[in-house]
Amino acid sequence: MGSILLEGMEFFAFHGCFKEEQIIGTKFIVDICVDVETTLSEESDHLHDTVDYSRLYQCVKKEMEQKAHLLEHIARRILDTIRVEFPSVMAIDVKIAKINPPIGGKMQQVSFKTQWKK
Repeated sequence: MGSILLEGMEFFAFHGCFKEEQIIGTKFIVDICVDVETTLSEESDHLHDTVDYSRLYQCVKKEMEQKAHLLEHIARRILDTIRVEFPSVMAIDVKIAKINPPIGGKMQQVSFKTQWKK
């Protein structure tokens, strides 16, 4: 068993509950970790024996391009997409951070983190 991590994926997107957020947009940072059996790929050195992280990235990108109000909703969509695209995945962790959220005070980011396990 091993973990494949995609860390610090940056997206400019239009998520948020405020109308201005959905017009102006802001930067988001997404981290994912998937647990998968890697014994075969460790020995074979073949991409088809593991989870292709470029395809994982495309799953996240696709969901980040669709507007949503809540980070929770986006994270759930990412989890569901990865589960469908990669049935061999045993567990998924997703963290989404909104940079400079409009909360009326100085803050670097607000984040939501969730996980799923088979």
